[in-house]
Amino acid sequence: MQTIQEFSKKLSQSISVKIAIIGFLILLLLIPTFMIQGLIGERETTRNSVVQEVGDKWGRQQTVTGPILAIPYFEQYINKDDEIVKSNKTLFVLPEKLDITGQLNPEIRHRGIYKVIVYNSEIRFNSKFHLPDLNELGIVPEQVHWDKASVLFGVTDLRGIQNELKVVLNDQNYEVEPGLKYPTVANAGFTSGVKLNPETTEYRISLDLDLSGSENIYFSPVGKTTNVNITSPWSTPSFTGSFLPDDHNIDSNGFTASWTILDLNRNFPQVWNNLSYRVDEAAFGVNLLFPVDEYQKSMRSAKYAIMFIALTFLIYLFVEIINKKRIHPVQYLLVSFALLLFYTLLLSLSEQVGFNLAYLISAIAIIGMITVFSHSIFKSGRLSRIIAISLGVLYAFLFTILQLEDYALLFGSIGLFIILGFVMYLSKRINWYGQINEENQLKES
Repeated sequence: MQTIQEFSKKLSQSISVKIAIIGFLILLLLIPTFMIQGLIGERETTRNSVVQEVGDKWGRQQTVTGPILAIPYFEQYINKDDEIVKSNKTLFVLPEKLDITGQLNPEIRHRGIYKVIVYNSEIRFNSKFHLPDLNELGIVPEQVHWDKASVLFGVTDLRGIQNELKVVLNDQNYEVEPGLKYPTVANAGFTSGVKLNPETTEYRISLDLDLSGSENIYFSPVGKTTNVNITSPWSTPSFTGSFLPDDHNIDSNGFTASWTILDLNRNFPQVWNNLSYRVDEAAFGVNLLFPVDEYQKSMRSAKYAIMFIALTFLIYLFVEIINKKRIHPVQYLLVSFALLLFYTLLLSLSEQVGFNLAYLISAIAIIGMITVFSHSIFKSGRLSRIIAISLGVLYAFLFTILQLEDYALLFGSIGLFIILGFVMYLSKRINWYGQINEENQLKES
């Protein structure tokens, strides 16, 4: 009986057994770690739903396409019954040159604890059209309905239009109607019926559009040469879509960006009649971002949770072995719960006060809790300070990684290299085959 008790005591004091228990706890803690990541994802989904709700009322993400000139005509042929049959068709013509200038005026709207970026924009379209040789296209000029032509503009969400629209064609104003007469070029938009002159091949079309939307705005490169110039007081833009700007400037006062797109850069022609093209699929533009996305950074920090827990357990293990202060596995588990609580504190506080301040408050709170708990275990102010300083270094290390998006991997790898080297240095003084309570556990250096 005594032999069994002695064996059980040695087993409980074995360093190898303690390491195995700690490893099992770390694997077990993967479950709440994934649950925390799921919680962050749910909160981000809720935020996105709020953005969608505000966009449904203010104006959604906008893609503007146009102008496109649509010219109806008919073809006639004789069928097998020797009857003359007419077939109605449409010729679509894109501008030779399209100049777009826009001013984006962003605004932050609040819905509960969530913030949404919306904007009002003032956009000016100036375009020049050159009609193709109809005979080369196999179209008989006398079969063209010149008085039934249309100018098409695609707009994703018509609720965002804020001004009375007038399409100006060669200095003549034309009214517009909601809806696209030919919906193959875009999902939604408006149409202006215009009259063309059979003797005229050059046309100038312009439009002033005040458009509201949320988060981003895109433009379709319908010109043979498309020039777009955008200015805004927003200082954290992201240029997205099929093309990046040729030139841009970003500072604390806002940004300016310009694009020049050629017809060779896109996958649709200047003129077509028998096929259909979705020209808005080549759109490009700008996304207005918040300076800090708390959900993205919270998710990134949560992905380091297991590494953070493992390093903290390693600190406790070395304190336990070197100072012969036994720590029960339940106490390791309680410390890990505190470390996991950090991420829920960080998430909830970042929604209220921003990520950086939330990180500071959460880190101080958790370090304080673990330090007080450690003092109750070790009964030593020196060891408690070691724990507090070590945790402070780890939290500072994690915060730096989160800030250095482009160099996070490099900084993290260097940091882990230094930590591993320090652990190797400490481990050479430990008899890993010994027991935590052995007096001769430490070797001579």
